[in-house]
Amino acid sequence: MTDARAQTEHAVLTLREMLLRGDFTPGECLSELSLLSTVKASRTQVRVALERLAQEGLLEVLPTSGFRVRGFALNDIWDAIEIRGVLEGTAARLAAERLESPDELGALRLHCRQAEELLPMTRERFGRYAEINEAFHAGLWRLAKSAMLRRAIAQMIALPFTAPGALVFSWPDPREGNDEAVIAIEHHRAIVEAIELREGGRAESLVREHARLARRALNRALQNAEPFRSAPGATLVTWGKKDPEL
Repeated sequence: MTDARAQTEHAVLTLREMLLRGDFTPGECLSELSLLSTVKASRTQVRVALERLAQEGLLEVLPTSGFRVRGFALNDIWDAIEIRGVLEGTAARLAAERLESPDELGALRLHCRQAEELLPMTRERFGRYAEINEAFHAGLWRLAKSAMLRRAIAQMIALPFTAPGALVFSWPDPREGNDEAVIAIEHHRAIVEAIELREGGRAESLVREHARLARRALNRALQNAEPFRSAPGATLVTWGKKDPEL
């Protein structure tokens, strides 16, 4: 990676972290000039970083010049999780259709075993479980063998609370946590089985059902508002009603 590209990527990461941390408020206007000293990059690199974040959906491009921090209604988050489920379902269907050898499923099977070894789930094990869960989902996206689809998913999960592991901080009581972990692991096993059997429609349906676990976790987190509002990205969201579909 060239120095210029590395500096641009650093600018993207820095600004994304600042947005999710709450350094800027929804509706606040940003320009490259105002961010030069904070990001420590050139004006061109900051401009590219702002454009990237606009493509991800965290910023809006103003009609004149500059960018505005985007705010999200809670319904936006519900919709984003639903759309992620649709995109991941498509990935599972394509994976089943494009699978060349059962050996390609080795990594997903390993993640299933790693997750099962963490049972019974505890608060201390929950972080490791989230890492394994994210690795499983990333592996599923790769199996679709579609760069276009991976880009669409990457853009969607950049939004607050939309990624598979976005609600790690929302730890339920021990019994509920174990129940959810068991369900999620069983979903993962069934998805791998459907892909191996080339059952594309079944794999797609299983993944869309699996995405509803994220909706359930978000609903649960809303019941504990104070810790939730300190989570990354929370300052960009207008909190309101629970998920009407659950």
